[in-house]
Amino acid sequence: MKISGVDIRPGNNIEYEGGLWRAVKIQHTQPGKGGAYMQVELKNLIDGRKNNVRFRSAESVERIRLDTKDFQYLYPEGDMLVFMDTETYDQINLPMDLVGDAAAFLQDGMMVMLEMYEERPISVQLPETVEATIVEADAVVKGQTASASYKPAILDNGVRVMVPPHIVTGTRIVVDVYEREYVKRAD
Repeated sequence: MKISGVDIRPGNNIEYEGGLWRAVKIQHTQPGKGGAYMQVELKNLIDGRKNNVRFRSAESVERIRLDTKDFQYLYPEGDMLVFMDTETYDQINLPMDLVGDAAAFLQDGMMVMLEMYEERPISVQLPETVEATIVEADAVVKGQTASASYKPAILDNGVRVMVPPHIVTGTRIVVDVYEREYVKRAD
């Protein structure tokens, strides 16, 4: 489906210069003279490269739709990750870099969504938040103001996050997978 260059929104997947790209950030600019344009930060869905491109309203790009399918994470195997199709029970091995930094949050049996283009997996989406246990938390420093006093803590998967002072070792918390930030205490 063709769309105008100024209609690109964050999260849109487009075909540009023969590659598959996802719009990450956009900025609409209307200079004093000349036509308006959209400054778009694109991320290549295949190899992860980034590119900044200006699209004018007269330009059009092909917007692509990716098929999504639910898979279950099973286990790591070297630098590969093994996933199972929840409908057919077929297993596939995908490279760890397809998941990126979020791979640290993968848990056995976790449901993920694979985005596919022409039956080829191009990205793995984890849930936005996961529960994790604090295995090490620094002591609270007296005299810090309550409003800005977050302290470093290490989760059971080795990821370091900043948490409020009342969180202690052994506490289960909810963490934003992609921002690597404390969300709330787990119920």
